[in-house]
Amino acid sequence: MAMAVATCAGVGRVPLAPGTAGSVLALPVYLVFYHQPLGLRVLSLLALVALAVWAADRAERLLGRRDPPSVVIDEVAGLLVALAWLAPSATVLIVGFLLFRAFDILKVPPARWMERRLPGGLAVVMDDLVAGIYANVCLRVILWVLG
Repeated sequence: MAMAVATCAGVGRVPLAPGTAGSVLALPVYLVFYHQPLGLRVLSLLALVALAVWAADRAERLLGRRDPPSVVIDEVAGLLVALAWLAPSATVLIVGFLLFRAFDILKVPPARWMERRLPGGLAVVMDDLVAGIYANVCLRVILWVLG
């Protein structure tokens, strides 16, 4: 069960760019979350993050490897944070996706610190949540500038 959740039903096992594949999977999840009432949206995001930490932690133990590439539930959680509380549009989806992937790859502080210092699944997920926060803030600035 943990591996199915961690790999998002095998999406993380694609041979090239599994993190990007996981991020693409997050887009329809975001659309479902967006159409929930605000309180349920917050609870859903918190539940998904908790599930991601559990599944990533378990997957690390099962695979005997720290932050395995096949674990992509963290990308789903991170992209949901990147798009949180923004109305869906082509601009939001595309720019938010690109910003999240860039911040996820660059590991801007404190993401790299968290990835290296936190234990297990918490490390796997927290660096993506930091990337999501940075992407969300930058996306909001871009949308504000574009008016």
